[in-house]
Amino acid sequence: MKQQKVHLIAAARPNFMKVAPLYHALRSQDWCVPLLVHTGQHYDANMSDDFFADLGLPDPDHHLGVGSGSHAEQTGAVMVAYEKVCQRERPDWTVVVGDVNSTVACALVAAKLCIPLAHLEAGLRSGDRSMPEEVNRIVTDRLADLLWTPSLDGDANLKAEGVADERIEFVGNIMIDAFELQRPQIDALGMAVHFDVEPGNYGVVTLHRPSNVDDPAILTQIVEVLAAVSRRLPLVFAVHPRTRARLRDFGLAASLEQQKGIRLSEPLRYNEFMNLVCATKLAITDSGGIQEETTYLGIPCLTLRPNTERPITITQGTNRLVNSETLADVIDSVLNGETRMTKRPELWDGKTAARVAQSLHRHSLRARPERCS
Repeated sequence: MKQQKVHLIAAARPNFMKVAPLYHALRSQDWCVPLLVHTGQHYDANMSDDFFADLGLPDPDHHLGVGSGSHAEQTGAVMVAYEKVCQRERPDWTVVVGDVNSTVACALVAAKLCIPLAHLEAGLRSGDRSMPEEVNRIVTDRLADLLWTPSLDGDANLKAEGVADERIEFVGNIMIDAFELQRPQIDALGMAVHFDVEPGNYGVVTLHRPSNVDDPAILTQIVEVLAAVSRRLPLVFAVHPRTRARLRDFGLAASLEQQKGIRLSEPLRYNEFMNLVCATKLAITDSGGIQEETTYLGIPCLTLRPNTERPITITQGTNRLVNSETLADVIDSVLNGETRMTKRPELWDGKTAARVAQSLHRHSLRARPERCS
């Protein structure tokens, strides 16, 4: 059998964290050639040579250079650019990860060109279709020929939506592979010393979702809670550019900067941030990935959202959903030592990439998907 070309689609740093372990697993195989496709949906200075070097990745084989824009502009631009790549150099498989606009855009291109399509992190659902990511997840899962789920609730979601069993494979959480891949470099850093905080006795904060940072009343309430907490527990706040702008617009930046217990920083590189997370007492976030990593590490995570597409981090892990009104009370309970029994979810073991590579090889030996025949 000739070597099969496998496109690995990524749009931003979190995508490359998920793609990196799979790239390395596939690179060691003799039946395929993994090719990196960077859509450029989110470009920042951290998506640099150093970042790729950290992950052991080469420069992308294809860089679509799409850039920012509305949801429609991004999705449409990625479709146009990726279709040209596929027509010029057709892959045998397209693998998409996560739930960003580039994910659904490349899934649409692959489906329309009858290129076999696999979705890594399939089956995640928040039940909230007002979230653009939820729409992307649903559409991508409907299109994909092969659905790799990170947890068994993903299998249940897909089956409830009528997806055939043979399209679903429970493989585990690829982000744990990414973390363990970087673990030696992560452990070698000294970010607590850098921020002048005591390991095990500080909190980390990340916020970026419009529901938290675009409403001045909600953001003000969150800032007030953080200021009060910082008098008991130092906080390292990695400030997203959107959040920084809103803090400035709403006149809240100065009050945060004046808090002796709050260390403000620019967004951190993955290794730097995870070094902080590994030694933190608690995490306050509205992000997705941190919910998984804190569950894996057994660290309390307070997620400022009404729902999560990763409910297993609540039912089995360390995650709790909070809002601006309940945040202070839940922080108090954590600082007062109130704990609950948790466990690592099944197959969150750092071996997901190997299982995915094996799955892709098995399916590559079969006939083309029914929709492409």
